[in-house]
Amino acid sequence: MQTIELQHPIEVNGERITSLVLRRPKVRDRLLSEKSNGTEAEKEVRFIANLCEMAPDQIEQLDMADYVKVQEALSDFLS
Repeated sequence: MQTIELQHPIEVNGERITSLVLRRPKVRDRLLSEKSNGTEAEKEVRFIANLCEMAPDQIEQLDMADYVKVQEALSDFLS
């Protein structure tokens, strides 16, 4: 698991979120993501949302700078 501190917090259900916890992905997480419809970017958002135990629309609220940090953390898990 990795905690990512957000430079630009988001609000989820009235709660201010200042960090995300990303768990290590399993093969089943990737398979679930790949079976879903949408663009590669949409699949990635669903993949990350699953790993953070959040809804995709909540991940979509992230500032791009914070999203890039999440992508980098995911990349570290996969390398």
